[in-house]
Amino acid sequence: MLMRKLILLVTLIFTASLYATAQVHLPDFKVGNKAVLTDVKMKDVSGKEYDLNDLKKANGLVVIFSCNTCPFVKMWEGRYPDIKKWADEHQVGMVLVNSNYTKRNGVDSFEAMQEHAKEHNYQMPYVVDKDSRLANAFDAKTTPHVFLFDKDFTLVYKGAIDDSYEGAENVKSAYLKDAISELAAGKMVAKSETPPVGCSIKRKLD
Repeated sequence: MLMRKLILLVTLIFTASLYATAQVHLPDFKVGNKAVLTDVKMKDVSGKEYDLNDLKKANGLVVIFSCNTCPFVKMWEGRYPDIKKWADEHQVGMVLVNSNYTKRNGVDSFEAMQEHAKEHNYQMPYVVDKDSRLANAFDAKTTPHVFLFDKDFTLVYKGAIDDSYEGAENVKSAYLKDAISELAAGKMVAKSETPPVGCSIKRKLD
């Protein structure tokens, strides 16, 4: 257990240093802003192409920037099926977006994404964000990084999935699920922003 915590600490420090060296001037995408690029088609692992308009349901859409190999994604993605079920029950769409442009010829290639989706039995679209356009437009910082939009594509929550990347059994605050519940009930999201925790997005910088 101690060794695991030490490894996670080293990973956190390394990840933070990676993000610090990959800063790029991005728009300040705040809660209350409208989504952009909602009509841009992105290729799903199924071979189909979707845009955000296609994927939004009656109450909105949750966009999670994700990838194949980030240790934080690996610790959180076991909760993706539960989030998908929760979103479905509340008439909210869900999509995973891979924006790791600089790894597109390696661990985050389209073929690797297909294999990863199959291995983990993804039941939601997992799409390629070509040239990191969506990540840059939303100022997405990490994998994972969550953006929840209402039916009018207004951002109502952004941040982490919950307060424990280490395991679902340790979760005290289920940020995303709570936000989805409040959105579907027509309420203001009480906690509309939390710090994202994860690996830096290996984005296209120019």
